[in-house]
Amino acid sequence: MDKPAEMFDRDYEWSELTRFVGYPGPEAALGVVSGRRRQGKTFLLDAVCRAAGGFYFAATEATEAESLHQFGTALARHLGEPAPRRFAHWDEAVEVLMTIATAGPIPVVLDEFPYLAKASPHLPSLIQRALGPQGQRHGSPVRLLLCGSALSFMGSLLAGNAPLRGRASLELVVPTLDYRLARDFWDIADPALALLVNAVVGGTPAYHREFTLGDTPAGVDDFGPWVIRNVLNPGRPLFREARFLLAEESELRDTALYHGVLSAIANGDHTRGGIAGYLGRKSTDLSHALTILEDVGMIARDPDAFHGKRSAYRITEPILSFYHAIMRPEWTDLERPGYAQQVWDRSQTTFRSKVLGPHFEHLARTWARWYAAAETLGGLRTRVASGVLPDPAAKASHEIDVVVFGRDDDGREVILAIGEAKCGDVIGSGRLERLERLRELLVQRDDRATPQTRLLLFSAAGFMPQMREIAQGRADLQLVDLDRLYGDS
Repeated sequence: MDKPAEMFDRDYEWSELTRFVGYPGPEAALGVVSGRRRQGKTFLLDAVCRAAGGFYFAATEATEAESLHQFGTALARHLGEPAPRRFAHWDEAVEVLMTIATAGPIPVVLDEFPYLAKASPHLPSLIQRALGPQGQRHGSPVRLLLCGSALSFMGSLLAGNAPLRGRASLELVVPTLDYRLARDFWDIADPALALLVNAVVGGTPAYHREFTLGDTPAGVDDFGPWVIRNVLNPGRPLFREARFLLAEESELRDTALYHGVLSAIANGDHTRGGIAGYLGRKSTDLSHALTILEDVGMIARDPDAFHGKRSAYRITEPILSFYHAIMRPEWTDLERPGYAQQVWDRSQTTFRSKVLGPHFEHLARTWARWYAAAETLGGLRTRVASGVLPDPAAKASHEIDVVVFGRDDDGREVILAIGEAKCGDVIGSGRLERLERLRELLVQRDDRATPQTRLLLFSAAGFMPQMREIAQGRADLQLVDLDRLYGDS
């Protein structure tokens, strides 16, 4: 099957789906497709069905009887039958569904499967029975794809003692576009503008095509007006998107608590203790909320590079960070048309420190993890983290934005490089001297570091002229500006 010309990227996802659909075996096969909302899963699966003549059914929040009626109508339409199919129960519907591939393998997609399973909890068991030895004898080569955006539910379908455990031949997660792909998708030439846009809306495809109708800032000077007309505008869908993201997750029942946790992280409280202090609660009271937010993919827990028992939480979706740092504290004014400009003007410091700065640090780690060459880092990386380095002699601690780990010839973990990322500062020799001191301290405290551990300086604003000259004469120093972050290794 040829990938549709209008589909951006998704080459890996398309190849896995075509491999699954094209499997020539006579038995039915199961695949599970998941991913955050607005990532293009529906577009991807609908395209697969169109290309292979498959059956696509999009479920809605409905009772079992209504869902069966909708399913029977859609199935009859696909089969070219004049009247809708009438199913009293899902066991009958599944039995018929598994026999429709009469001329060879075809894809069958049940999109928003969590809606169906919520109304009919026994549905996964019925599918498991249909995929079993008895079902295979009476079935056909249906390539059944269950799709959903409720990440915790979709993950549980194939876990533990779940009925479908061990039944799937495909488990595909459709990710958000990373920052380089997002720049290409938005067709932004200027990396400075690409960084600003990505810090607000990330790499979610729908935020460009559907939510802004293709409105791209004309330049850096148009970024503020673009935010005002698309994100801070109560008449546009991005205005309430962060609230809807939480409301759409069935696992998040006490939304006030989850909004509070996200606000704490957006405010700069990244540890469990910091979040608890922000909310005025005990840290032990937050275990469930933090776990659920992790399960649904809204936050990630990043282990500290130097302390295995410590970790920092970060928000994975930029629109959530922007909402909780900028919009939620100003919601009363933003709901009143005409006040967005005032809110944006007085939020500039917060945007740079709470949104843009942390986002740039995350992109620096992403670049070091996935794009930097081994020659740049001094070896093959195995993981990248951030961490807090204690300095007992000075009774202080130092944050290191980027810590790159690798392994030596004996398989022992080593620290290949450490780095500092500053979004708004033109970096001079002072930052280099600080990083050199941190390397010296690290060598004293951690045998994984050496005097040859590389130094990485990241800056969105650029570097002082003398820094380029210094870097040319040093093998242990790498300067990474926006051009390199977005286009080089």
